[in-house]
Amino acid sequence: MKNFALLILTVFLFGACSNSSSKKSEEKSTSSKKVTLTAAGATFPMPYYNLVFKAYTAETGTLLTYGGIGSGGGIRSLTDKVVDFGATDAYLDDAKLAEMPAEVVHIPTVLGAVVIAYNLPGVDDLKLSNELLEKIFMGKITRWNDAALKANNPGLTLPDMEITFVHRSDGSGTTHIFSDYMSKISTNWADNVGTGKSLQWPVGMGAKGNPGVAGTIKQTEGAIGYIGSEYAFAQKIQTAKVQNSAGNYILPSIESVSAAANAEIPADTRVMLTNSSDPEAYPISGFTWIILYKEQSYDGRTKDQAMATVSFLDWLISDEAQEQAEKVHYAPLPASAVEKAKAILRSVTYDGTALLK
Repeated sequence: MKNFALLILTVFLFGACSNSSSKKSEEKSTSSKKVTLTAAGATFPMPYYNLVFKAYTAETGTLLTYGGIGSGGGIRSLTDKVVDFGATDAYLDDAKLAEMPAEVVHIPTVLGAVVIAYNLPGVDDLKLSNELLEKIFMGKITRWNDAALKANNPGLTLPDMEITFVHRSDGSGTTHIFSDYMSKISTNWADNVGTGKSLQWPVGMGAKGNPGVAGTIKQTEGAIGYIGSEYAFAQKIQTAKVQNSAGNYILPSIESVSAAANAEIPADTRVMLTNSSDPEAYPISGFTWIILYKEQSYDGRTKDQAMATVSFLDWLISDEAQEQAEKVHYAPLPASAVEKAKAILRSVTYDGTALLK
């Protein structure tokens, strides 16, 4: 009887150890299973995305990859369904939304500035009026010591040097923000160049992405162009003060970019913030967006993949992520934009059922 009891105890302990080992193995297998999210698009917010994507991966184990291929590339990638979400600085207008394979929603992620960057050693505090911007970027003013430039910048010694305008060569949301502003301040620009991600430029040389334009300006004395503010700050490129709608000359800063968002934001968040009426606003400011399909059950996409996508985006508009924006010279979203973005995310579904509560 005693031997029989020992046998039963041995079997029980072996089974418990076996179950424990199996459970640990199962837990290890589950914990090692990571979801990978793939995205592509705008280079304008890339420094911010690089920062927060890495932080989210470290916190959750969800792997994120991002390709900075321009806003046009981000829209194409989502259209072709080769990414979990795209990124663009130019929202999809009604005509473009109608062309998409399914309903698309916009999630604003951060605010940034498109700065007028230039390379004139020793010439700081350059001020550019609306009229000067039009004439420089349309090739009407071709030298830095032009009388109109000198008159607007008394006290500055401007060199007798040719102006080289550098613009984007790829489809770009940064170009859309810049050209939207130019179309608002210049009827000549609006009629002859217009607004868009890709334009027929009257003058200048092209470079790919914000990094390409920034690098070309930095290496070319006498150059001027438009780039995302972080690229100018990171590479210590000179930036001009730009005249806003109140007539004030404003440098891009967290405060002046935030002031541009003092506007009515629609429920779908599709709004351009350029040429703000706020007297303290930097006038070439704007949102950048993540775009994704409202119904996430498509092309064999799993519910885990869909849930990982919306969970990440919900974190991206949280205080924790938004507090990182200033580290790389972006402005956090205003509370009204966060509220609308959260509502949009809670409308995203899988097989018709909302993914987030």
